[in-house]
Amino acid sequence: MDDKCIMENLLLTTKGVIDLYMHGAIESSTNNVHQTFSCAFDDALSIQDNIYKQMTAKGWYQTNNAPQQDIQQVRQKFTPTC
Repeated sequence: MDDKCIMENLLLTTKGVIDLYMHGAIESSTNNVHQTFSCAFDDALSIQDNIYKQMTAKGWYQTNNAPQQDIQQVRQKFTPTC
């Protein structure tokens, strides 16, 4: 297994953990449990961001810019009319 594959697996695992922490926070029944999940969520987001930045720096995670026309259509769709 090469470094790129390891980083991809770390990123996917971290994203899965983030999803679990988010739902834990949403579904928590007490403030204490909510705070615990929220802190874990924030920590996991930071880890995910670091992994993403490292992968991007090595050219292992490439993104494409959305066409300006598509962005404008989404803006119009979600702009309040009242």
